[in-house]
Amino acid sequence: MDLAHVCFFIWILAILTFYQHPINVNARYHYHKKQQKTKGSPFIDEAPAPAPALVPSTPADPPSIPSDPYPTDPGDTLDCIFDVTAYGAVGDGSSDDTVAFREAWKAACSVESATILVPSDKSFTITSTIFSGPCKPGLVLQVNGVLMPPKGPDCWPKADSRKQWLVFYRLDDMKLTGNGTIEGNGHKWWELPCKPHKGPKGSSLPGPCESPAMIRFFMSSNIVVSGLRIQNSPQFHMKFDGCEGVLIEELSISTPKLSPNTDGIHIENTKSVGIYNSMISNGDDCISIGPGCSNVDINGVTCGPSHGISIGSLGVHNSQACVSNITVRNAVIRESDNGVRIKTWQGGTGSVSGISFENIQMENVRNCIIVDQYYCLSKECLNQTSAVYVTDIRYKNIKGTYDVRNPPIHFACSDTVACTNITMAEVELLPQEGELVDDPFCWNAYGIEETLTIPPIGCLQEGMPQAITETSQYSC
Repeated sequence: MDLAHVCFFIWILAILTFYQHPINVNARYHYHKKQQKTKGSPFIDEAPAPAPALVPSTPADPPSIPSDPYPTDPGDTLDCIFDVTAYGAVGDGSSDDTVAFREAWKAACSVESATILVPSDKSFTITSTIFSGPCKPGLVLQVNGVLMPPKGPDCWPKADSRKQWLVFYRLDDMKLTGNGTIEGNGHKWWELPCKPHKGPKGSSLPGPCESPAMIRFFMSSNIVVSGLRIQNSPQFHMKFDGCEGVLIEELSISTPKLSPNTDGIHIENTKSVGIYNSMISNGDDCISIGPGCSNVDINGVTCGPSHGISIGSLGVHNSQACVSNITVRNAVIRESDNGVRIKTWQGGTGSVSGISFENIQMENVRNCIIVDQYYCLSKECLNQTSAVYVTDIRYKNIKGTYDVRNPPIHFACSDTVACTNITMAEVELLPQEGELVDDPFCWNAYGIEETLTIPPIGCLQEGMPQAITETSQYSC
């Protein structure tokens, strides 16, 4: 056999060997959860999936089991599911399942990309609990069933805090999701004889004392809340305090119109927030934005009945409040006491700036557009010279109908610290029924009309005030 034939047979043998042992280029990304628990695992250094960007998502049902960040075998995925029933939760609506939830949380917290599963077709009752971190990244609390607190103040354990129910503390890259319901059992709390609130036909009804906020995220980052029905909170439905990087989408929040202090979503000292494609009806602010908030984007939200979307209240007890870069767009507000509102107490300092309200439909709303720098909950508030500085506020394409009991536009700015750089464009508000009783109101408010406003707002002053108060105390 000559040299050419030898080379030919060697070439054939090499090809056959290659096809019997193909190289799997994807094998380097194969991720085994069992190996993850072993110290020194070669997969620990794999980067987790990036946090979702704060942009509106396309409507989609969340998967019943979130996907892992890397391809996995079906058997591996099961190691990341922590079903609360496996830890002793009964889910009959009356048994106390608190211990089981705490144990499931403890186990899942130490595993990357773990899912705590609250299964469907069951109702779980747990008492006030703080779910603390730090945890491994990618933790998911998947609520597919019903999760609720004890039914009313008489059933609330005396040792538990009455200020909050579910608290998520010091977490990063965590998601609260599912297609289930978080039920607040708030009815008996609303009847406590403390703070009065409005009842039918102008009557006064008792209100909450130390009623618990339903869900609170505190000092956390890269948080996602999506897909859930949240209802009947004793007080605020959701609070975010000291957080950064929050995405809220496709929620349904509902509580009766006359339920007191039941804000839908409240944020304070929180930055980089997106609230998208959600429906909120309640007895207080649909969304409230407190001091220390910036870079908040609200898009595709339907409110009502409610008290509208509010920035504030700010500056209480002569405090400093800084709020900036807030955008509210493509919203519907119906059957509400207010539309888009900025409310501050006299005596505060700081500023509200860079606010945009755009493409908002009003349906039978009182006080469609309102700035109130004389906010007070009693008749005992005294006039003060200091105030939160309100500037750079833009209202564009705000249309619909208003309740004629109040003028649709109301700018009540501080005597000493004028509101400046207010811009009105394509604002068209008509009476729901009847005729306008009072014209739009302005006090110490400066700005421009880019287009003719309906009703006409002749009280808005052009330019800037002649004497501008020293603004150093209002800088943030």
